[in-house]
Amino acid sequence: MAQNTVRIEISKLPEYHPSGSDIFAAGSFNGWNPADTNYRFKKTGKGAYYLDLSLPDTSYEFKLTRGAWDKAECQKNGTHSPNRTLKTTGSKTIELEVQEWADRFPAQSKKSSATAQVHIIDTAFLIPQLKRTRRVWIYLPKNYSTDVAKRYPVLYMHDGQNVFDNATSYSGEWGVDEFLDSTKLAQSIVVATDHGGSKRLNEYNPYDNERFGEGEGGAYADFLVKTLKPYIDKHYRTLKDKRNTAVAGSSMGGLISLYAVLKYPAVFGGAGVFSPAFWISGTQIFDDIKKYGGKMNSRIYFYGGKLEGETMVPDMQRAYNDLKSVSRSEMTIHILDDGKHNEPTWRKEFPLFYEWLHQ
Repeated sequence: MAQNTVRIEISKLPEYHPSGSDIFAAGSFNGWNPADTNYRFKKTGKGAYYLDLSLPDTSYEFKLTRGAWDKAECQKNGTHSPNRTLKTTGSKTIELEVQEWADRFPAQSKKSSATAQVHIIDTAFLIPQLKRTRRVWIYLPKNYSTDVAKRYPVLYMHDGQNVFDNATSYSGEWGVDEFLDSTKLAQSIVVATDHGGSKRLNEYNPYDNERFGEGEGGAYADFLVKTLKPYIDKHYRTLKDKRNTAVAGSSMGGLISLYAVLKYPAVFGGAGVFSPAFWISGTQIFDDIKKYGGKMNSRIYFYGGKLEGETMVPDMQRAYNDLKSVSRSEMTIHILDDGKHNEPTWRKEFPLFYEWLHQ
């Protein structure tokens, strides 16, 4: 595809912008990495910021950050800003204004949106495989405390900050609790583990990466199966078998969800692979599909949007086709022409995945 030179210039910064701080572009062109040095803005002699990109003809979504998602651009009142869009139809220069930075607004100013069925299991649950601790959430169905003989399927999710609560999410929650509170479909327990901030790209990537370092996804998958699941099965009324155990996540969480089923085909009977970041794995996820996919017999739901970058849909389609050729798994793939890479989109998609999973 033809490459276009795009210059992004920042024409205005907030009044209280920290002088000397680095600014980055994070979007579908670099896996939404908020501190990718290849996408760091340069300064002119007059202190203005600019970034030159070489991109093929397509559409992208992106945001500006100061190196972390809690330091991303936002609106003047501190509310979340929607993703910016960029269509690279020819070389061009675009000017942007940054209204405010999110870290100037305290997190406690957000009101919790989690329903009464959501609880914190532990704010420092040990991940022995990675020698770290993490907050772990759980959703228990409304009748859990009254129907004491009933056992439930379990769905394990990643990026726990974004699953239930607007107060802890970066750009909106998935609304999993609100959906399950209102649906007439079969109820489930949902367990969500927070991501590790700066460690997220490593923890959810099973493969070493020259740019981002050691892949820790194998150890994280081991944590789900060998530490977290046994704890949940011991302390809650679960249906422990493969048919009633699923895993789901988006972006890097989509990648690690599919990998977890490949590594543990006897444990996970279903997976929600939302907007998977297959780009970061090179060919390795596809190699593993061909190598281990024959052992899989699960239900796999793929979702991706055409506005998520040039490789999203082709990579996802490739994974689907490769799995179909070697696996006995039942699969479906949902592609939206206007699909975006954000929590509001995944919130709309989650009920479709859940309904399909429980058919």
